[in-house]
Amino acid sequence: MFGWLRRRTPGRPIPDDLWERALVRYPFVAVRSPADRARLRLLAGQFLASKEFHGAQGFVITDDVALSIAVQAVLPVLSLGLHWYDDFVGIVVHPDQVLARRTSTDEAGVVHHWNEMLVGEAMDRGPVMLSWRDVEAAGAMAHEGYNLVIHEFAHKIDLRDGQPDGCPPLPSRAARQHWAQTMEAQYQAFREKVIVADRFGGAPPWLDPYGATSIDEFFAVACEAYFVNRSRFSQEFPALVTLFDPFFRVS
Repeated sequence: MFGWLRRRTPGRPIPDDLWERALVRYPFVAVRSPADRARLRLLAGQFLASKEFHGAQGFVITDDVALSIAVQAVLPVLSLGLHWYDDFVGIVVHPDQVLARRTSTDEAGVVHHWNEMLVGEAMDRGPVMLSWRDVEAAGAMAHEGYNLVIHEFAHKIDLRDGQPDGCPPLPSRAARQHWAQTMEAQYQAFREKVIVADRFGGAPPWLDPYGATSIDEFFAVACEAYFVNRSRFSQEFPALVTLFDPFFRVS
């Protein structure tokens, strides 16, 4: 179970050895500027102090597990602040993907039941669920723009206004309209690429095809790539870079 976290006192920094191991595991964090790394370390410590971690299916939460999640989760809010995550406390970690039982009712009143394999899930004003296998693999998967933690926490940012629509809270109607128009155009273009690849043997897109399922998933998938492989993301989606940079306050 927890070592440092269990013994921590208010204001006690993350130990050097624990922090260094996280930087080795996740090179996309290590390459940030010294100022960014210092800020990430501070925010990660505050994040760990404010959240509760729970291991599922016998999975044991260690300091390294908790910090691995924390340092990736705070990347999107490095300049925005941790208050963007103040709608929940619990983080549930499974060793691997899980089978979820789903139920929905269609317009005719017919109830449908199905099973869905999940590696992560973010509930509106509720906990976040993560597969440790995918969390741990984030360093190796960064070249593909894949990051489960950032994906689920991007959903939390999107849901701040209560709507999973790929548009986080913005300061004005004009800003929201510009964001929605840009996201919709980029989403439809990406969706077309995925369809051409799947049905007609076209070149597969670099970004995770899961982003073509809905515009809120496109936002989350785009955020993953934006934070872990900015250079490739900038080549693929320059319009989204100009959209994301001012919002996430990246200079």
